[in-house]
Amino acid sequence: MRGYRFTKFIPEQDPEKSRFENLLNIFLQLVSMTGGDAAEALSWLSNLDKRYNLTSSNYGIGDFIQDLKDKGYLTEENAKGSFKVTPKGEQAIRKSALDEIFGKLKKGNKGNHSTKFTGLGDEQGTDRRAYEFGDNLDQIALTESIRNAHVNHGLGDFKLTEDDLEVVEREYKSQTSTVLMIDISHSMILYGEDRITPAKKVAMALAELIKTKYPKDTLDIIVFGNDAWQIQLKDLPFLQVGPYHTNTVAGLELAMDLLRKRKNANKQIFMITDGKPTCLKVGIKYYKNSFGIDSKILNETLKLAAQCRKLSIPVTTFMIASDPYLKEFVKEFTKVNNGNAYYSSLEGLGHLIFEDFKRNRTKRF
Repeated sequence: MRGYRFTKFIPEQDPEKSRFENLLNIFLQLVSMTGGDAAEALSWLSNLDKRYNLTSSNYGIGDFIQDLKDKGYLTEENAKGSFKVTPKGEQAIRKSALDEIFGKLKKGNKGNHSTKFTGLGDEQGTDRRAYEFGDNLDQIALTESIRNAHVNHGLGDFKLTEDDLEVVEREYKSQTSTVLMIDISHSMILYGEDRITPAKKVAMALAELIKTKYPKDTLDIIVFGNDAWQIQLKDLPFLQVGPYHTNTVAGLELAMDLLRKRKNANKQIFMITDGKPTCLKVGIKYYKNSFGIDSKILNETLKLAAQCRKLSIPVTTFMIASDPYLKEFVKEFTKVNNGNAYYSSLEGLGHLIFEDFKRNRTKRF
């Protein structure tokens, strides 16, 4: 008798396609690290190729550059004739960050934020209740309703009335508005440690996560140095650190202004920073003090933390530093705001933000 023989499936591979995808992943990382300078990223890639033999005699860096242009990741069609990353390339950078930090995620239903409340939603729960006028017909639990009809009217003369009907409750779906604050002060690249690239990568991953899995949510991204300003999603891969101090007050004020315009009941602020507030704008002048924790700057920062608490806006601080006095500042800030604080290494930053984002979406702030 003939049967079936099962063996390990080894898919056919296109060597050239595999080589392009590998180089593309490296190139996208380099573009993010160079602040969007595609030419510099290609120069770095060429140096890496010389050291690690990333290409072959059949597929070189020139072939890769041509493929980038043909596939729509790179363009030279601009006034200066220089290499520029296209919108498709920007999306690829965000998706690469999402896959690296959060894993492979499938697109979910719109407004897919579970809460402890029942109501309009896409997923059925386990609770049952009596039918009420206005309930959708697809919510009716047929088995339970027919059983009620048998109990109430007997088996001989079967009839089903409104009083017999039971419906299945649905999990209420809510929306969340998030503001992500990124510190771009000079300390984010001090002491030979690149802290801004992981921060950007996390921001891009969170943005892509919200766009694909929670499309009804809103995400605003702001950066803060001496001042604070909002940036667009397309600008995020090209973000760079400046010669700035850390004006946390300006960042919180802008974040609160943005969230006031959102009609969602659930609002939150994520703040990625590596230091204490060292700057405050007084009128048209800047008050700066990088030595220790200045009481004047601290008091203004704590006032805003208290205001956020009154507005039911929790601030989750992700501190990329472990200095004891910085921990004390974050501890006091978190206590006043009643928010959360994490002291993270650069490697664990993305997972912490993702877990906190998931937990917060089950709450009604």
